[in-house]
Amino acid sequence: MDVVMRQEHRAGEKLFVDYAGHTVPVIDGATGEIKQCQLFVAVLGASNYTYAEATWTQGLADWIGSHVRLFDYLGGVPEMVVPDNLKSGVTKACFYEPDLNPTYQDMAAHYGVAVLPARAARPRDKAKVEVGVQVAERWILARLRNRQFFSLAELNRAIRELLDGLNERPFHKLPGSRKSMFQELDKPALRPLPENRYEYAEWKKVRVNIDYHVEFDGHYYSVPYRLFRSSLELRATAQTVECFAEGKRVASHRRSRVKGGHTTLPEHMPSSHRKYASWTPGRMIGWAQQTGPHTAELVEAILKERSHPEQGFRSCLGIIRLAKSYGAEKVDAACGRALAIKARSYKSVRAILENNLEGKPMPGRGKEAPPIEHANVRGAAYYRTEVAS
Repeated sequence: MDVVMRQEHRAGEKLFVDYAGHTVPVIDGATGEIKQCQLFVAVLGASNYTYAEATWTQGLADWIGSHVRLFDYLGGVPEMVVPDNLKSGVTKACFYEPDLNPTYQDMAAHYGVAVLPARAARPRDKAKVEVGVQVAERWILARLRNRQFFSLAELNRAIRELLDGLNERPFHKLPGSRKSMFQELDKPALRPLPENRYEYAEWKKVRVNIDYHVEFDGHYYSVPYRLFRSSLELRATAQTVECFAEGKRVASHRRSRVKGGHTTLPEHMPSSHRKYASWTPGRMIGWAQQTGPHTAELVEAILKERSHPEQGFRSCLGIIRLAKSYGAEKVDAACGRALAIKARSYKSVRAILENNLEGKPMPGRGKEAPPIEHANVRGAAYYRTEVAS
């Protein structure tokens, strides 16, 4: 049998967190479906002051949310948090240097608290919370087992009532209670909360495409064009999307929920792209009008037949610029011919000009063809005769 060193806990030093092994059922009042809720438990090392709440899952968003509400409940922040090697908190367990989830690390940095995961297969590292979980299961879950809950909020109200009773219950072998010990030991030693609560953020490694945009949740956000093909870290909250290169923020956008859309800042573009970005269908038609009415009509037709008008900008600009080589009058006549034959493209207009077709009559639109004479063909006089009889 190994000799065990007794652990002494300094006031305000360690906060142990974990989930209970048992769940609590919550009934959906509309469908009757039963969902098993998780019980998050935290215990302060010096005072044994306990916190507990129910969440839908043990996922990252619920894990982070429980920590935020826990710190609010305590009214301060300890020096370090000791979690189990839950995947929501620790992405890779290691005896010497465990890797923390980036969002968990971000939350810890916001509160200025260190995270020291318990070593794998070392239950004594988190003995406090192991005991705290057992106490919470016996004091809280056991008392709720015969009650029915129809919402998570209703369940947490019941948990809070029992939790207050647990923290105020006198110790059996020591003077005072968890609450009195907390007031005396831990609370004065806790560091103050930051001015703002932590806002949940997702982190993702992204690669900049050749169009200097990165993708998150189906939307595309610009970064400085010089970073194309670079690997960046993206941080997304409910309101913002930020990109970081080697720890330095290089882009910040308001988050968009438009799937397939693009959010682009002009300062992220090369100078040539900025000029292109200022073009609009109306502006393009206005330029074409300076060449002539047929040119404006053709440009408008080209833009309308594209699913996105921007896809026709280059073609329209090419047609307008033909006036520098051929003159506005010839280009406008060529555009009129292109409209008539439904050849709505830059290449068609250029071909008309190169072959000097802009001034020639349209095929089949020259002199009228002579009438066909045949014994079986009846003229207008025949029908007038029939009516008169």
